[in-house]
Amino acid sequence: MNLATRLKRFALGTALAAGLLSGVTAADAAEKYKIFLSMSYIGNDWQAEAANMIKAMAAHKSFADKVDLQVQVAGPNAQRQIQQINAMVQAGADAIVIYPISPTALNQVIKNACDKGVKIFAYDGDISEPCAHNISIDQEEAGRVTAEWLAKKLNGKGNIVVLTGVPGTSVDQLRTKAAKDVFAKYPDIKIVAEGVGMWSQAVTRTELSKITATQSWDQIDGLWLQVGCYTANAMQLEAGKKPEELKPCAGEGSNGGRIQMLPIGTEVEGAASPYAPLGAPRISYASPPYSGALALKLAVQALEGKEVPMRVTLPLPIVTSETIKLCNEGTWDEMKAGCNAFLPSLVSNPGWFASIFSEETPEIGLNAALVGQPEP
Repeated sequence: MNLATRLKRFALGTALAAGLLSGVTAADAAEKYKIFLSMSYIGNDWQAEAANMIKAMAAHKSFADKVDLQVQVAGPNAQRQIQQINAMVQAGADAIVIYPISPTALNQVIKNACDKGVKIFAYDGDISEPCAHNISIDQEEAGRVTAEWLAKKLNGKGNIVVLTGVPGTSVDQLRTKAAKDVFAKYPDIKIVAEGVGMWSQAVTRTELSKITATQSWDQIDGLWLQVGCYTANAMQLEAGKKPEELKPCAGEGSNGGRIQMLPIGTEVEGAASPYAPLGAPRISYASPPYSGALALKLAVQALEGKEVPMRVTLPLPIVTSETIKLCNEGTWDEMKAGCNAFLPSLVSNPGWFASIFSEETPEIGLNAALVGQPEP
């Protein structure tokens, strides 16, 4: 916690010891840690889901009496995020959990915060300032593994479309560079169109509509989309393609895209085209949306004086047609047993991200991701 909070707690403890606060116990009087959530771009399903899980963690019975969580959104604007972080520090922040718009642009304000005793925890996107804790998957591995899958699926040749993520973030930079490095090894693989997908199904539709206005689906052999395989499959069906004609797609772990991976004819409660089994050729990976909640949990541990690592690299969830497994109820035990796609009757939004399980965060589950409610 920062110096101001320490002084307030010391003064409060002294008053209690002297009997000056009659009828108030130490537990009643102890102040909560003031923790801010600093979000950058929020215009996609992943960010909404991650925010839900952070709020659910703060509301869990293990943290509700410890954490005063306040949320601010800067949008895709590094200068505004810098200004907001400065204001958080001035407001007495004990810790700041951050989705950074840039790995480097925030470094000075982060260092200033650390110098004042504020704990900094970045999730999914990295901050390069050494005093910041970083919690994420290996984004380069994500880009490399998915690009290699697509290259092999195409037997090393073909025309592909690439849609990237939110510009400026370490997530987008690392994934895209790693994927393009793989494609560069295959001279017969051509990137015939590229767009900025913003990790959004809606933006994906807009970008793919622009691309297919000038070249048909027949001229495209495969897709590498950081987000949007669900939408790409839906658009191909709308264009008259049969399920067996869908192009191979490497992309993030939306629930709709994973349902589409199931074999045609699989009975799935609540499924309706295109949110239905299509036997779609897919590799689905994920930046787990629980990463922010884990960052909050670690921030509290750090404030309590526990030693926490500066870098936490989360397992990279990879799902293929061979490993897709339905969650019929979405319980903790079911997810622990390895299910990785949820019935549409449980999750109505096909853009919702399905990799929500971690043994490190038993406080949050399906309700946390959907509506921000913690586990009992």
